[in-house]
Parts: sequence; C-alpha cells; structure tokens
Amino acid sequence: MGRVAFLIRFALVVAANSGIETALGDPIYVDQGPTWTAEDRADYYTRDQGSRLIKLTWLRALKTKDGQPFLSDGLTRYGFLPNPGNNANLPVGLHTTGPADSPMVGITCSACHTRQVEVEGKTYRIDGGPAFMDFQEFLSDLDKAVGDVTASDTAFAAFAAAVSQPATPSAADVAALRQRVDAWHRRVHAFVTGTLPPVGWGPGRLDAIGIIFNRISGTDVGPPPDFLIKENMRIADAPVRYPFLWNTPMQNQTDWAGFVSNGNRVFALARNTGQALAFANFEPKKRSLGLFFDYANSINFDGLERLEKLVLKMGPPKWPREWPFDKKLADEGQKLYQRHCSDGCHEKKEIHALRDLFATTWETPLKNVGTDTRQFDELGWRVKTGALKGAGTPGVARDLEEEDYAVHMMFSAVAGTILNYKLSLGSELGAGDGFGSSLPRNGQVARTASKSPLPASPAPARASAEPPSAQPSGPPESLTIEPWTFFKRTLKRGKYEARVLEGIWAAAPYLHNGSVPTLAELLVPPAKRMSQFKVGARYDIKNVGLDVTQEGPNRPVTDCNDLNSGNSRCGHDYGTRLSDDEKKALLEYLKTL
Repeated sequence: MGRVAFLIRFALVVAANSGIETALGDPIYVDQGPTWTAEDRADYYTRDQGSRLIKLTWLRALKTKDGQPFLSDGLTRYGFLPNPGNNANLPVGLHTTGPADSPMVGITCSACHTRQVEVEGKTYRIDGGPAFMDFQEFLSDLDKAVGDVTASDTAFAAFAAAVSQPATPSAADVAALRQRVDAWHRRVHAFVTGTLPPVGWGPGRLDAIGIIFNRISGTDVGPPPDFLIKENMRIADAPVRYPFLWNTPMQNQTDWAGFVSNGNRVFALARNTGQALAFANFEPKKRSLGLFFDYANSINFDGLERLEKLVLKMGPPKWPREWPFDKKLADEGQKLYQRHCSDGCHEKKEIHALRDLFATTWETPLKNVGTDTRQFDELGWRVKTGALKGAGTPGVARDLEEEDYAVHMMFSAVAGTILNYKLSLGSELGAGDGFGSSLPRNGQVARTASKSPLPASPAPARASAEPPSAQPSGPPESLTIEPWTFFKRTLKRGKYEARVLEGIWAAAPYLHNGSVPTLAELLVPPAKRMSQFKVGARYDIKNVGLDVTQEGPNRPVTDCNDLNSGNSRCGHDYGTRLSDDEKKALLEYLKTL
C-alpha cells in the first residue's frame, strides 16, 4: 500500500513539473515555478484555516431539489473542482476537520482561488487563479436543503435516520438533533436572506467585503442564543472577481480597494485573519473584569501561517509551451507595455515601507481609472456594534462606538483576535455544529418559542444589468478609516489597486468586477465593449480570456451611464487608441508576464 501511494505521488510530481496531461482526463498543471510542488498543491487544497461550516454527516444526509444526495457530484455543479485526494467526496477547497467520529466541513483559500480552463479539449489547472465557482448559488442551495428537512417532522425523521446510520435514533435523539439543526439554520438563513442579492453574483465573483461585514456585525455580536443582529446585515451587491493569489504577499496594499495594509508577516496574518472570520466561529464578549475583551474564535493560526508560506512559494503561471506564441511580436509589445501600462501603475517597484525595517514590498498605487464604484458604498455601512461596543486596540484599532462603521468593526475584530492569540488570552471556541452555532457551556441548545419553518430564501436570479437599489444614507465620496491610530488613511470613491500583472493572462474576466471578458476587449473603448458575455472555463487564447461564445451563464454589464451598478464595464481606457497591430503586440507580451 505504501509503495502504491509513493508511485502515485511520484507520478503527480512528474506531471506537475513536465506539463504533461495525466491519465483519466486529469488536468495539466501549468508551470508555476520550481518551488511549487505537488505536495504543496495537495496541502493548499485542504489546509484548515479555522472555517467551520457544517457537520459532514449533515451534509451527506441532505438532498438536492431533485432528490439526489447533496454531495452526489462533489459539488462540481457549482463550479468547484474535483479533488481525488479527498475521501469524503469534497472538492478542492473544502475539507474535514475535528474528531474522526464527528468531522466538520470547512472552507479554505483554494475553493475560491484555484482555476481550471479548457483549451482544444484539454484542461489546465492554475493554482491560486480565480475560480469559476458560483458561491452564491452554493450557499443558497445549502440553506434551502436544510430548510427542506426542517419543514416537516417526516422530512426531518428521514434526515435524522441518515445522520445516525447505522444506528436507529431514538425519539429523544431526533428531538435533540432537531434543536441543533434548527439553531444552525436560523443563523445561516438569516445570513443568506440578509446578504445574498436577488440577482446572483454569478460564477467567478462574490462580494467578499459584504460577506465579512455581515458575518461579524450580523451573526456574531448580538444577544444569545443566536447572536444575531439582523438589521446590521445589508444586501451584498458589489461583487468582485476572485483575485489571483501569486505575489499577493508582496503588495504594499491589498483588497481591491486597497484599504488593507500588507507587505510583512504581521499584516499578512491580519489579512488572512479577516478573511478567515467570514466562515470561522467568532464569539467576542467583554471580560467580567477589566477593560479587555475575549475574542473567542475557531481560527487555526498555524494553518493561516502555513497557507501564507504556501502562497509565497506559488509562482505566477507560465503560458503553456504548446499554446501559440510569437516572441518577436512580444518583444515589440514589451516597449508598448512600458509606455502605456507599467510606469507609475503596474510596474514592479520595490520599496522599503517605514512600518517594516527588514522587508521590501511592491508599491501598489491606488488609482481612479473610471471603473465601477459600487464597492466603496460598503465601506460606508454603519452598524450596531453589539458585544464589541468599546472594543479596540491602542494605536491599531480605535475603540468602537455603539454605532460605527462596519470596516472599523472588522479592524477591531481582527486586531483583537490576533492580540489574544499572540498573548494566549482568548478563550478556545469549539466547532459546535458550524457557522458559529457553538453549544453553550452546559451543552444544551436553547429552545425557541416557535417551530414554524423559516420563510424560504429567494433563489438567486440570473445576472441582470439592472442596477441594485441604493443603500440607505448614501456614503460620502471619501472616508477616513482608523483615525487616531498609526493606520489612519483616507479612502476615495473609485480608487482601486493597480497590481503587478504577473500571470494576468490567466485571470479573466478583467477589471475588479469581472465585467470585461478578455484582454483584447479591455483594449476596446469602454462604450464599445460587450454588453454581455458568457462565463465559463473555456478559454480564448487568441484574445486572451474567456471564450465569449461558450455555453454557460450570461453576464450582462452596464455602460458608463451607470457607474455604480456593480456591473459597469466602464473605465481603464489605456491602450484603446493603439493601432490593431500594436494591440496584437501588447497582447503577445502580456502572455509572458
């Protein structure tokens, strides 16, 4: 058995390093440098970061709307990628953790940041690339599947029998399980109905900022037993394309709007803690003595630090050797790139940041190039701070007021969580049943007054170019965050990070909101760009991006008359005045990055 395992690992290493297509239709792993190995990849696909979503036995017992097991296709129907190394039939990015007799399903970075494209009948895997997964549809269907089993005693009895196999559950066991499932579903359903927009984000996008803000302020800081503050949750209608991960640790600023400091190990831990809180258990409270807070959480900090090391090893993908490439034309394009794209915007410029005397980072300028502005609205969300009222970290995150900006609340939660970890002050928070539905200390789940089923959450509609309704009390054109701290800075509407473009050929669709399908289309004046296109894995290596004629979900986008729709294709008109021959040369060079 050990010899077989060794031979399998050896074959994967050979495949990864030679670019050959492995047997059984497995993907070709695109070359991402000598430091990125098959072992690293396997670790990246399943490394636990502390996310706690749902019990594996529950997930296995759920059914789809057509009566099939929820895990029947390994969730590939949502665009998740198969992971043959996972014996629970979970895809890349979903993993199990906890006791062997009661494993919990968690989500890790690779779910949203692993790409697979199709060219001429072959599939190519790009680790760290933006996924084509539809996370909104997955969450919506998961909520509905659990709602279906709690809708009647008959449905729940069948679910309880499946969860308890091979044993037959007693009436008391079924009643106890029902309380736990109801507790999980109340929280998840509140989050799903309060967060997911009626028009779906579609494959390859999600509103990460809205998700994190709603999780922290809407599901984690309210009164027990459910810890909900439903009125804090807003519809997350500013979707962005999943960013690529290679070279992320080198950026001086990160997140699309550049409001997260980055570039050293401390900021990396803060960046990763913030995203981990989206699906970790988090139960902050003020300590009974003193002014300090207990930021109890399920985050796996060893896992976060390991994931950061893996991303540091992950190189940008190289244009596959078997795809057409004209070096002479690329050399001509390099000169155009220096003149139109690099200097002062996408250049790789190392700087010494004053906040870290030992590390250099890449300057990440924030630019307003006329693109969609919707994400800035979320930075103006104000929420009740609940259990985190008064929480803060001197010099890092100011004390929260009774009502405050959600972005300040996120910074306070992240800073406090890390400080508790470093000083070993925080309480350990168990996995419970996932999604923050941890058991109280007496082990009993609180009963609710009513057993009536929750109202159904609306299924996400297919993408539409119709603008979403405006959020209440429109935000200003600028916002100063973290005043009275070392990290005070002013954000301005419409400004986004200008990243170093290594591997940009593998990151379609383009602009922060994924509103332009190919690099060739990005060189077209905004008013003449496509008003809709198909989204999927089939790649167009001539125009460098999505094959807009493929079968798949449609993505309609708005023009420059509706810059705040969340779906505007406007802006970034650099290179649009080049001749056709110059555009071809520039595209050829972009394949080399």
